Amino acid sequence: MIRLLIRQFVTKPLRGCTDEATIRKQYGTMSGGVGIALNLLLFTGKLIAGLISGSIAITADALNNLSDAGSSIVTLVGFRMAGRKPDIEHPFGHGRIEYISGMIVSFIILMMGYQLLMDSIGKIRSPELVGLELLPTGILLVSILVKMWMAHFNSYLAREIHSEAMKATAADSRSDAISTTALLVGMAIGSYFQLPLDGWLGLLVSLLILKTGFGAAKDTISPLLGQPPEPEFIEKIEQTVLSYPEIIGIHDLIVHNYGPGRVMVSLHAEVDGDGELFHLHDLIDNIERELGEKMSCMVTIHLDPIDTHNPLLDQLKETALQAVQSVDGRCSIHDVRLVSGPSHNNLIFDILVPHDLKMADEEIKTKVSAQIPDTVDGARIFTVIDVDRDFTGRS
Repeated sequence: MIRLLIRQFVTKPLRGCTDEATIRKQYGTMSGGVGIALNLLLFTGKLIAGLISGSIAITADALNNLSDAGSSIVTLVGFRMAGRKPDIEHPFGHGRIEYISGMIVSFIILMMGYQLLMDSIGKIRSPELVGLELLPTGILLVSILVKMWMAHFNSYLAREIHSEAMKATAADSRSDAISTTALLVGMAIGSYFQLPLDGWLGLLVSLLILKTGFGAAKDTISPLLGQPPEPEFIEKIEQTVLSYPEIIGIHDLIVHNYGPGRVMVSLHAEVDGDGELFHLHDLIDNIERELGEKMSCMVTIHLDPIDTHNPLLDQLKETALQAVQSVDGRCSIHDVRLVSGPSHNNLIFDILVPHDLKMADEEIKTKVSAQIPDTVDGARIFTVIDVDRDFTGRS
């Protein structure tokens, strides 16, 4: 069923093509259209069931489906806007609108959950006995099956195009199926034992909705704030760059996310300072091109020449690395160079430290400098150190 829908709505339903803005827009249109249609049907059915049974919990569940239909409209509009081409005002495209649409969906879920919470508390204060009738029961059973399918449907699409907005929609559908199941079981228990559980069931539904809303909000707000890239993404970049024998090491790797399919990567690549410049420039171009094609991103690589034929520098580099790792074993050094002068030599290097290291930069510099000797083989050594924090999120 899902593959049939994809064939109808998506022109190129191939896993390797799903990062294209037009393909994402088609997936988003399909998800939104299906969500609107099914949620409006469920709202109508549950509203009828709620009116027949007089249950605040069923009516609340119906209103939740109405809010889901509104969320699907937001998702549909968000994907269509995110698929717009870059323009003068937005040279990096409109991809982050997809995250914003997911955030709006989560806020709609939270507002609906809060309203249902208040209504349920009112019903707890003024309890009424609600019977379990055949038609409302059948409608709720159909609703559970439909919501389970919708959760599977949107989870499948989320995996296909790596969409946080669709992941939020899938989580909402899954929560709806669970809450409706709990509602049906609770109504059966209340009807059998003649207990006024309707308000408490509505309270349970509202709490599940609120939990889903908070989780969806976290998942969509984090990319907007600038979360670190996936570790697999970083590993693939490092493996690709270091597969070229001329590359000695890489550092200062930064990933800028402007929305799905609009990722920019920058990094520094270390090469032998005695290498032929035009050859190295061509090498960097080839690496940028390969990364762009393989990872669906824009890449800028800064060429860092290093001195590989200076025994004194090699000795000092090893000493500096030991000093840095005595502060924290996860630290590393890069951009190490030795600048000679008439009275002393400046040992210059950067220290890369994980973000969760609590020490202040000046404290790190002081501890490292104290472990580097002032004089080596008669040459006076001064240290010039910069501290960088790891932007990849690794610890």
